[in-house]
Amino acid sequence: MPLRPEPALAGEFPGLEALLLEVHDLRVARGSEGLAAFMEDRASHYRQTYALETVKDEPRLRAYRDFFWRVGIDPTKVRPAAEALLRRVLQGKPLPRINALVDAYNLASIETRIALAAFDLAKLRGDLRMRRARAGEPFLGIGMEAPTLLMGREVVVEDDERLVAIYPYRDADASKVTPGTRDVLFLVCGVPGIPPDALDEAVRVTADLVTRFCGGTSGASR
Repeated sequence: MPLRPEPALAGEFPGLEALLLEVHDLRVARGSEGLAAFMEDRASHYRQTYALETVKDEPRLRAYRDFFWRVGIDPTKVRPAAEALLRRVLQGKPLPRINALVDAYNLASIETRIALAAFDLAKLRGDLRMRRARAGEPFLGIGMEAPTLLMGREVVVEDDERLVAIYPYRDADASKVTPGTRDVLFLVCGVPGIPPDALDEAVRVTADLVTRFCGGTSGASR
């Protein structure tokens, strides 16, 4: 099931939508030897496939960069997530290790070059909506010490009570996934220039990697 923006935003950004994927009954380990080995193998593949100097021009990554500029985010300072992870690998650094769940969906994002957001379903209230931010609206993202005030250009996702993401680059602290998370809602984030089949691919890859290394069952969100 897609999450589509409010009508005015949809008119401004044709192709702006996200697909929703639920994964239930997860078992989130601090780490996984199997996942670590698989990540190393894929990192070697990325180093043979991409070049640091030109990775930003990969078509899907370029689409996110172009969208970032249009919503007031400088992608030379705040890089799209998949690009940032790929650049890390191409610089010879290891992929970050958080826990098996976060590591698995980070890998899915790199594999597909598609941005992913993840929310603990138990912390969400009601349905999600995508809209333009309001100037001065506060947002507390993961890793932030204090809320930032939005400019009003950003695209945001909210539930019935609060903002849960600045789309498609930062998730809110209040609804983040943790090792105690058992049910997750993923947003597979599209922007103009990303074809629908790329989002479908990302749904499949995310479901496969998360359930392979964290168990659980997956399906399209209702």
